[in-house]
Amino acid sequence: MRWRTCCLFSFLTFLSACGGSDTGTATTSPQSAVHSYNGSASVGDFITLSVDPTNLTITYTNHTNGDSGTVSYTVGADGSYAINDPNGNLISAYEVPGYALVLQAAKAGPNHATPALVVAVESGPVTLSTFEGSTYNYMQFRTTAGGLEAGSVAISATGTGTDSSYWPFGALTAINGGQSPYNSGTIPISAATEDASGTFFTFSDQSQTISVFGTESGTFVVDTPSGTIFGLQQAATKAFDPSVAGTYHSIYYSKTNASTGAGNVEVGSPALGSATVTVTAAGALTITDSSGTVMAQGTLAAVADTSYLYGGSPSLANPCNGLFTFRTTNGSEQQDVFVSFLGQTVMFSSFSAVLPSVAGETYSYYYGVGLSQS
Repeated sequence: MRWRTCCLFSFLTFLSACGGSDTGTATTSPQSAVHSYNGSASVGDFITLSVDPTNLTITYTNHTNGDSGTVSYTVGADGSYAINDPNGNLISAYEVPGYALVLQAAKAGPNHATPALVVAVESGPVTLSTFEGSTYNYMQFRTTAGGLEAGSVAISATGTGTDSSYWPFGALTAINGGQSPYNSGTIPISAATEDASGTFFTFSDQSQTISVFGTESGTFVVDTPSGTIFGLQQAATKAFDPSVAGTYHSIYYSKTNASTGAGNVEVGSPALGSATVTVTAAGALTITDSSGTVMAQGTLAAVADTSYLYGGSPSLANPCNGLFTFRTTNGSEQQDVFVSFLGQTVMFSSFSAVLPSVAGETYSYYYGVGLSQS
């Protein structure tokens, strides 16, 4: 599928051109300072934002569809931002000041009417230092073609990128055209063009502009026409790190009763919501929505130790250290959940469907990003 190759090629290209460290420690700014962010919406929009905590305003520009504005917000007891947007676009947000920002956007996309998750990271100088010799886990968040993908990207010391990913929709062989859920390839790194602002890079592919930006903490966001690629520095080992235990406040995008037709056109019931992600020191994870409904619950297992994802044939080519998963079944419906952590950030995704698949069946998925407020 051409859209997947394009996205991963761009992701590799820009990771090789961005500089930083892999400490996983948030770079925070004074609470009174204005915090600037570069972000990507899962529908494919590139968005810049600034948060003014003194005047309680958010200023944003959607560089893809032209929307912009300055809106006010109030801070809830749980740290959430309730946004008062007269245009009804931005709804709510969570922020770790000067580090990351996630938002609900109700009017994204070229039609100014598509719900989307916005993932934004601190805007700062991006150098030409390389990330060669490093490996990253990532999730791709889309609003089409099964919604999500999880895997890794490794960049060699010679500048060659190798990607390996799992696409849950690919397991629905009766409705996906016979494509494999496992994808991998070797892609040469090409030169990127630095924006005049010095805070992101752009890449042109088939007349489409793709933007990439990151932080010194090892967090990267790639904005593509197909959606958002959110990457986190890969861990040194496959073991679960109990220090990430805690509570994360998150915003998520979901789609239920989805089906895909010609040209990757996906229909279904989209929604945006907020959820609480709790993780114990033993790796037990629970995702609960704002109404108290449990969306997912299980014990995290390393992808490297999960035989149906790694070590078999076909399977992922990389152990994806730091990427965790669990699978639950409810009758004939199967749910796969993927989770990864970095510093004060958790990213998660879920895909559910009845297996084995049959022609005309539907599926459901959600994905989100949570930020620790502690």
